[in-house]
Parts: sequence; structure tokens; C-alpha cells
Amino acid sequence: MLNTALGRFRSISAIEGLSFLLLVFIAMPIKYIGGDPYPVKIFGMIHGVLFIIFMISLFEVKRKESWDIGFMFQLFVLSLIPFGAFFIEKRVKPESVSKSAQ
Repeated sequence: MLNTALGRFRSISAIEGLSFLLLVFIAMPIKYIGGDPYPVKIFGMIHGVLFIIFMISLFEVKRKESWDIGFMFQLFVLSLIPFGAFFIEKRVKPESVSKSAQ
């Protein structure tokens, strides 16, 4: 799966999406309900680094797979939504990419 740009993108998208969910649904409630800001600092940094890697991977796969800018923008917007990684995965499965990206 990690041998192709698309495979790497799908992997990092899933990991980045999971980090976003951990940040929003675990670390943030601990900060605002429990009064401990430390988990947000840790998960926020991890998520930030993963998001940068996600964007680099998105540009790489756009170039290698010849995706149009509109499809790339849709994937970017989905990455900003909690649980959006599940929709990204559905959109970028190898059998559905040829239909969606063109």
C-alpha cells in the first residue's frame, strides 16, 4: 500500500483523520471539562505535523495521478471536517478515483 503515492496518501489520510478525532473528542474535552491543557498540546502538535504531511502527500498524489484542482480541493475540505477521513477514503479508493478525479 505504501509503494504508490495514492497508497501513501490513503494511509496518511487515515492516520491524520484519527489524530483529528482524538484531538477533538478526547483532548479538547479533557482541556475544557477536566481543566488540563496538556493533552491538547500533545495531540495538537501531533495532528499539526500529520496535517502538514497530509497536504504534502495530497499535492504529490495530485501531480502523479493527474487529479484536477477541484477534486483536490474537495479532499482538502473533507480533511477539515471530523470524520472527513472516512469520506476521503471512499473518494480515493482505486476503483472510484478514475471516476471522481476526471
